[in-house]
Amino acid sequence: MSQPTVAVLRPDDSRIVEAVEYLQSLDVSPIPDPMLAITPTGQVPQHADYCIFTSETGVDIAATAGWKQRGTTVCAVGDQTATALCNRGYSVDIVPSTFTSTGLVDELSTEVEGQTVELARSAHGSEVLVEGLEAAGGIVSETALYRLKRPETAGQSVSLAVDGKLDGILFTSPKTIEHFVQIATERDAVAALQRELEETIVGAIGAPTKRAVDKHGIAVDVMPDTVGFTQLAEVTVRRILDTHQ
Repeated sequence: MSQPTVAVLRPDDSRIVEAVEYLQSLDVSPIPDPMLAITPTGQVPQHADYCIFTSETGVDIAATAGWKQRGTTVCAVGDQTATALCNRGYSVDIVPSTFTSTGLVDELSTEVEGQTVELARSAHGSEVLVEGLEAAGGIVSETALYRLKRPETAGQSVSLAVDGKLDGILFTSPKTIEHFVQIATERDAVAALQRELEETIVGAIGAPTKRAVDKHGIAVDVMPDTVGFTQLAEVTVRRILDTHQ
């Protein structure tokens, strides 16, 4: 068979470049269609007993702004976030065994009573962390380090999906699927999109992304056990090849 065509919707930065290179290494024809543009807010995390980072982007922005750890217990949601922290010279104290906000709440629930907890993340984070940590007695504050916007150039993957020309598509965050469906809605193509994606292998990183995809009437075929992009790409491509055998 010819090379599978796989759309990838990573943010419009080095991650989309790395994703394309990795998919090419898997003998895939990648369709890069960034669905996220990152706009820093200029804010810096406040000092607290605990500081929680939920993404590589947040780590990079905080480090560039000069955030100092100063004895703070640093928590990372996911290995990639933890690696980004280490690469920036921070020590990582807690990485939940389940790479989700709920997993982190479970990990911290017996520790944070009466402690200050800072959430350093995007302006679009869910309330799961806030509600769970406050219920455990934490004094929670939140700093929105960046906002996520839809690039004006986004949409090629929507066109290809509606035309039935994708073998696979990779959703890497809830916001990517939200913007993807927004574009289809603006083109009055949601029904056609849902129909054609039934024949496409749909991969999603993490339970929150899967829930977002499910909400829009699209079935997720692949969700790896970890939240790394390489794992998502590998298992999705493997499923595509198995389907075409």
